[in-house]
Amino acid sequence: MSFFSDIKLKYIFKLFFKILLVFFIISISSVLLYRFVPVAYTPLMAWKSTLNLFDNGPISIEKKWVPVEQIAKSMQQAVIKAEDAKFYIHNGFDYEAIEKAIKFNKTHKKQKGASTISQQTAKNVFLWPSRSWLRKGMEVYFTVLIETLWSKKRILEVYLNVIELGPNVYGVEAASQKYFHKKAKNLSSSESALIASVLPNPIKFKINKPSAYILKRQRKIMGRGVAQPLLGASNIPKVISTESSTEESKEFYDIKFDNEDEGDNGAESSNSAPN
Repeated sequence: MSFFSDIKLKYIFKLFFKILLVFFIISISSVLLYRFVPVAYTPLMAWKSTLNLFDNGPISIEKKWVPVEQIAKSMQQAVIKAEDAKFYIHNGFDYEAIEKAIKFNKTHKKQKGASTISQQTAKNVFLWPSRSWLRKGMEVYFTVLIETLWSKKRILEVYLNVIELGPNVYGVEAASQKYFHKKAKNLSSSESALIASVLPNPIKFKINKPSAYILKRQRKIMGRGVAQPLLGASNIPKVISTESSTEESKEFYDIKFDNEDEGDNGAESSNSAPN
């Protein structure tokens, strides 16, 4: 019995390593492919399209890929201000934000995440929507891969083209045309800030019907400075002054971990908004 058990165990280990090897080959190849090729479809799009198919029938996804050079600098700036102030200087993870998220979630009903732009890109492009530990572990793996194999420019470009910005609306180009009737390269600072302000929950919060809470976030984003250089700058300083970095971090965490309970919980504003 022991002999046959050993054979069975060896077979299981061999099969496990084969599966693992195939996974590494496919995942690394996929990341390398998307370093150069536009992301046409994401697991989130597939998941939501499938769910809607059973409820309301087929849906039309609004999405248009554009190079990062065709996205307004103010839009690039706004998502960094709102989602990841240390984007240009971290290795994919903001450990200070993680620590603050843990503290925040201990004392607030509405939970906040500390995912960087790199983590969100990894999740959106390669993974299924869920909150399981397995998914989170895979997110860490793919984040390390894209931070290793892609440039920061490419990460931001993919992120801006795949993020969900409304029901069946993906990417800033599609959002810009739908809500502001213009191309993403022509977005103003206020329009860019408004788009970025809904990113915590682009289904609950509306770009075309911003609540008082969202308008407050918009003003905060517009009022912040950026110590890190904008994408495409010819010189990226290797050292950022401690003073400016600390001040920027404080402003960023104020936006990232604002308390929705103190706002209007998503109630629509009477202020004018884009169609």
